[in-house]
Amino acid sequence: MPTEEAEGSLAMARYTGPRTKRSRRARQLLDENKAKYFDRRPYPPGQHGRGRIRESQYQIQLREKQKLKFMYGVLEKQFRKYYKNAAKASGITGTTLLVILETRLDNVVYRAGLASTRPQARQLVNHGHFLVNDKKVDIPSYQVRAGDVVTVKDRSTDILPIQHAIDTVGRAVPEWIEVNPGERTITIDSLPSREQIDTDIKEQLIVELYSK
Repeated sequence: MPTEEAEGSLAMARYTGPRTKRSRRARQLLDENKAKYFDRRPYPPGQHGRGRIRESQYQIQLREKQKLKFMYGVLEKQFRKYYKNAAKASGITGTTLLVILETRLDNVVYRAGLASTRPQARQLVNHGHFLVNDKKVDIPSYQVRAGDVVTVKDRSTDILPIQHAIDTVGRAVPEWIEVNPGERTITIDSLPSREQIDTDIKEQLIVELYSK
């Protein structure tokens, strides 16, 4: 697990360009908050953007990996570590990889509707606004477990980003977590199953990529 210092250095190196550009390159909406821009032009720029380009199997697998990394805001080194951990664990490697990403603290905050976007959730966690089982956790990659309770610090309950997300975000809360917006609490009822992860990713392609 990365230290606070390491997590901070990773954040400095993250992609900061136009997020819609990434979605167009992937030919799939990767950031729901940019849907209106993506819908206007859901294809890459250039004269060949609208056309079908014959891709190799490697290119298809690589694009799927890049999509997943971008969705969760994970860099290559950390993603590779997640994959190795998933491959060592029992069960289906692709599903385990998704569960590892889905149970990052920043993603849990995002899924619970206490942040408008994953980058915002990452920033809120980094700034120390959340507790896990009454202990301060400021590492976005912290892995929650079944039974954990995530709460907003008393002094942070009414900060604008959290309040705005609660008032405006309408996304459905996953079945594996329970949210009390009034109390600003998130309870992890269980680890998610593949059916409960609505990420539109063909994870088997990523497994095939790393298995070469």
